Amino acid sequence: MPPNPDLDPIDPNSAVDMYLADREPTVAQSTLYAHRSRLGHFLRWCEAEAIETIADLTGRELHAYRLWRREDGDLNRVSEKTQMDTLRVFIRWCEQLGFASPDLHLAVQSPTLDPGDNTREVLLDAERATAILDYLATYHYASLDHVVLVLFWRCGLRLGALHALDVDDYDPIEQSLAVVHRPETATPLKNKHEGERYVALSDATRRVLDDWVGDRRPDVTDEHGREPLCATTRGRAYKSYLRKFVYRWTRPCVVTGECPHGRTIDDCDAVSDEAAFRCPSSVSPHAIRRGAITHWLKADWPTRAVGDRANVSPDVLEAHYDQRSAQEKMEQRRRYLDNI
Repeated sequence: MPPNPDLDPIDPNSAVDMYLADREPTVAQSTLYAHRSRLGHFLRWCEAEAIETIADLTGRELHAYRLWRREDGDLNRVSEKTQMDTLRVFIRWCEQLGFASPDLHLAVQSPTLDPGDNTREVLLDAERATAILDYLATYHYASLDHVVLVLFWRCGLRLGALHALDVDDYDPIEQSLAVVHRPETATPLKNKHEGERYVALSDATRRVLDDWVGDRRPDVTDEHGREPLCATTRGRAYKSYLRKFVYRWTRPCVVTGECPHGRTIDDCDAVSDEAAFRCPSSVSPHAIRRGAITHWLKADWPTRAVGDRANVSPDVLEAHYDQRSAQEKMEQRRRYLDNI
């Protein structure tokens, strides 16, 4: 079928570039990166299928892309839905600018998820977190490794929030951290200004930060003249560098000297710090955040207090972070029976 002559014949690469530029002022950088990545697969398909303009697209082509992406990427249902939902948003944007036929976005189908499909259950539990922090307190006290793991676990911070902290954000008198959105100097928060908050610190956390800032932190600034709290000799620690700390210390063998997976440690492909993410037991920063939030909920923290501390809405808290079992929730509710 020939393209609609009334449509502006823009090529797919230019359309995606325009779409991302249009979204950039209104979404977080992480969201923009995710959309760029997902639509990159669509551009690969367009090139392979010789799709020269967005106006060439029909419902049949979009269905063919879905099948191609499913086979090409070996996607699970959640990933397939995420990618197709992003494509639908893009196609609808193209319609509004006259690049695509009206209502073409309705032809972009994605799977319907069952309750619970769109959640992740990987987390660092309290027992492992305590063992890691005890080990670091004994052998690497007030090191950057120690500070990073302490703040991830005890404050439930996102990676971007930890990366954004400056020395001045730490108030030892009030025992608090100020989490601040500073996009103009390259440290935006996921939820922008709505992600700003104060996080109270325990005495133990304050002591670690006092000793890090007072004795061990390199006296450096970043390229914007700010003093990063999580600093290396070269300035503000990159997010990838902070992420490596988490993979490194959540390998059980570095704390216990034993491998729960029956591997010979010296021969393991995850033995080097650069390959720590390959360990089946290592987890990401987000898994620590999920574990910390679940730990607080199990300790009977009010949901509102947990949400405010971690900057997460009640609905998202319930769907994506609360990993208590139904029986655990029941037993916690049982404590209130005497008040009925």
